[in-house]
Amino acid sequence: MNLKRVVVTGLGSLTPIGNTVPDYWNALLTGVSGANFITHFDAQLMKTRFACEVKGFDILPFMDRKESHKYDLYTQYGVVASEEAIKDSGLDLSTEDKDRIGVIWASGIGGISSFEAGCFDDAQRGGAPRFSPFFCIQMISDICAGCISIRHGLRGPNYGTVSACASSANAIVDAFNLIRLNKASAFVVGGSEAAVSRCGIGGFNAMQALSTRNDSPETASRPFDKDRDGFVMGEGAGALVLEEYEHAMARGARIYAEVKGCGLTADAYHITAPHPDGIGARKAMELALEEGNIPLSEIDHINTHGTSTPLGDISEPKAIEALFGTHAKEISINSTKSMTGHLLGAAGAVEAIATVLAINNDIVPPTINHFTDDPAIPSLDFTFGKAKKRSVNFAMSNTFGFGGHNVSIAFGKFVK
Repeated sequence: MNLKRVVVTGLGSLTPIGNTVPDYWNALLTGVSGANFITHFDAQLMKTRFACEVKGFDILPFMDRKESHKYDLYTQYGVVASEEAIKDSGLDLSTEDKDRIGVIWASGIGGISSFEAGCFDDAQRGGAPRFSPFFCIQMISDICAGCISIRHGLRGPNYGTVSACASSANAIVDAFNLIRLNKASAFVVGGSEAAVSRCGIGGFNAMQALSTRNDSPETASRPFDKDRDGFVMGEGAGALVLEEYEHAMARGARIYAEVKGCGLTADAYHITAPHPDGIGARKAMELALEEGNIPLSEIDHINTHGTSTPLGDISEPKAIEALFGTHAKEISINSTKSMTGHLLGAAGAVEAIATVLAINNDIVPPTINHFTDDPAIPSLDFTFGKAKKRSVNFAMSNTFGFGGHNVSIAFGKFVK
């Protein structure tokens, strides 16, 4: 079968360290932490009182107040990031065949804040339970994909993907495969999350998954550090426009990078913990390289899942070392979660953007908040402390989710 090539032509982001792609990228390069004390609700009685929140968000330039009340914050975040990506791509939707442009949008949790408000506030005010007519629309995790398609009249394949923290990476993979199979010419793809809420923070606290470093929020996300004590909740959205190569070339599009291959596996091990030897992560990376026809020795950079959890931060480097052998030490590895926190279902898209920009600019953002080496973690180049200028021709973005879901995506520098 003659599979189509797939390229990245548009980027959009809304993150705890920048509300546009240029601001996000500049903050990554300078090592800015997005963590601070929670403002979305009163968290004083929580074990964790901080998170990486989006700052200065305003939906009104994108929809009026009445319209915004129909949608949870996660959908609003997705609308804003997708608008930036479409504009950045230069697609003229007035001249495009909209039957050939789709939307695949992810969220690991969906409208959890709206669910809280509907169940704990609106429905418990005395008398018969009362719910907003928009309660279900606000809550369900597929609605952002529908909202984006309606706003732009995009009639191609349209749905949401859910695989916990791997959700938006799965969305990218689905779009990649559908374009390769000539089922569409382009996709708006990505994910959004807005889980800095009572249930979001409380639930992950109960699992002992979050950092409780309340005395120093800005240094709490410590991927690969000996004293890491859990991840820091993040929120926001990431969007990419993926496009069939010939379609992009015909309209003279700027191309950031090419999607070369992907690997999808399951640990089949534990509902939350990764396999201690990272066998699922290793296989996902191996499959992505095999599909992309990329030799192990050609990978320059890996944006790791790197959540700052005790177990995950050991298993992934083990997987990298096991797969790449001696070349593992030549790869510039990082965790941008050290700055953004963990955006859950949006993490894959936001980190794919960072990976694509690393290729496009030949620079690898740092991993911040490293204080003490962990002897249990293989000695690799984690790009601690400072961004690194280097040639980045091929790079990978790894994203793993509770339930044992593993996704690895390989990107390459665009060559005609």
